[in-house]
Amino acid sequence: MESRDAVIDRDDIERKLSAARTQLIIEKPFFGVLILHLPLAAAESTWCKTIATDAQRIYYNPQYIDRLSLDQTKFLLAHEALHCALLHFHRREHRVKRRWDIACDLAVNSILVADGLVPPPEALIEKACAGMAAEEIYPTIKDDHIGDTIDQHIYDEDRAPDMARGEGARGGRAPAPAPPSAQPPSDQPAAPDENRGNAPESARGHRGAEAAPPPLPAGSAREHLATQWQLRLAAAAQQALRAGKLPESIARLIDDLLQPQLPWRMLLARYMTSVARTDYSFTRPSRREGAAILPGLRATYVDIVIVVDTSGSIAPPDLHEFLAEIDAIKGQLNARITLHACDAELAPDGPWIYEPWDELRLPNKLTGGGGTRFTPAFAWARRLDRAPDLLIYFTDADGEFPARAPDFPVLWLVKGKHQVPWGERVQLN
Repeated sequence: MESRDAVIDRDDIERKLSAARTQLIIEKPFFGVLILHLPLAAAESTWCKTIATDAQRIYYNPQYIDRLSLDQTKFLLAHEALHCALLHFHRREHRVKRRWDIACDLAVNSILVADGLVPPPEALIEKACAGMAAEEIYPTIKDDHIGDTIDQHIYDEDRAPDMARGEGARGGRAPAPAPPSAQPPSDQPAAPDENRGNAPESARGHRGAEAAPPPLPAGSAREHLATQWQLRLAAAAQQALRAGKLPESIARLIDDLLQPQLPWRMLLARYMTSVARTDYSFTRPSRREGAAILPGLRATYVDIVIVVDTSGSIAPPDLHEFLAEIDAIKGQLNARITLHACDAELAPDGPWIYEPWDELRLPNKLTGGGGTRFTPAFAWARRLDRAPDLLIYFTDADGEFPARAPDFPVLWLVKGKHQVPWGERVQLN
């Protein structure tokens, strides 16, 4: 009986890939420009079960591509290109590889679906991840997360041990990696090789397919590759913008990636400082100070309400870290803090009031652990004698919101991937 691999027409596979790439260039120039930097290479099914990238090429399993529609093939090519352009091979740092890979796929897939591309049925997609970076999604991924990435991310440091154990993506087995190559990555777009699927002649296995995963870039070569992809990302955005085909969601994503990112502590301090009411006063001074009226600084209290979510979704160490940061800021702002806690209902022992000179810390007894409702906290805040200058809510944002926003500013410090209907949202990674 002839094997599945034997009956596949490799020319048909290459034509499908070429058509998918061409349509991306015409219809989605942002992804089309990126894909030109990634030559296509067929790979042996012994290590490549679906599709893979090392941030220098795209490797594909011909049998898998044969099962896809043209639209799904376009999705996969754009998927690999976006992994590279977003520097997912360079941003993992200390994070667990599998959880990071899943977070990256969720981030990429939400972008592609929003832009109208059609995913294969096994693609990881969660609506709650829309507009979120991989770093924001990562804390929500558990070690036992059901589902796996649609592709293989063979650009990471953990790849070699996995391959040594014979573990590829989706349970595939793989031989040891090929010897490292000294050739640095090129910044020129790949010239299509329609006869051989853009695969190099070296390290080819059966029928011209790559017999083993490529070597990992290391050291200065890896840094150079990351710099190249930043430049490619900016160039692709400019070209798509000139063609009038740069989606707003991708434009925001590029701005966030290319501009320096502020940690949540700095964003919190900036927002709290903006509500401080320290101003100049021209009141008449004491006679002992002379007759001239000169401006002087006058400070008044800033009333800040803080509500912490005690439904069980926020761990105590996170609460302590958050309150310690507030405590470090409030003394500089002359801020009076009113602290309250809420799960489905307000804590019966609250609220707790801290003057600017008091140390802000969690009460010894803080009840909670039920469901999450934000309505009681805002109903209480509206009944205060004086509206707060700012209400800060520390939560995972998974609960019942009031139907309308209050008349005072609200800052949500969110640990997780849920969105808020109004107010300012700061992501805690």
